[in-house]
Amino acid sequence: MEKIPVTGFVFHSGDSGNEHSHGLYITSWDGHPVYHVHPFSGVTSYNDGHVHQYVGVTEPAPTGVPHVHRYHTVTSVNQSHTHVIQGVTGPAVDVPGGGHIHYFEGFTTVNGMRPHTHHYKGATGNET
Repeated sequence: MEKIPVTGFVFHSGDSGNEHSHGLYITSWDGHPVYHVHPFSGVTSYNDGHVHQYVGVTEPAPTGVPHVHRYHTVTSVNQSHTHVIQGVTGPAVDVPGGGHIHYFEGFTTVNGMRPHTHHYKGATGNET
């Protein structure tokens, strides 16, 4: 019988009471990662006389199955404030040549001397 190297970790499922369970999160199978992330970046909409830039990396998600990614970042400072950008991407969209991207869209948190938000949208880079 061939042995296949597998790496990962076990985590508590968060159940309460006398019975609880654990989950297994496999991070590699036979030397190949089974999860991936995507870079993302962009510029917010123009609002209250300015824009903000943002850049980040999505949270990991499984490879080879239908999935989405959570994302979170903080914008650049403009007019002495920042905004938080966070959400969940859309499903994977295959790209020519292999891999996939995800579309994302939303509104920043409210901030600024005159409280306001910015709209943002874009597509992640290919999986890494």
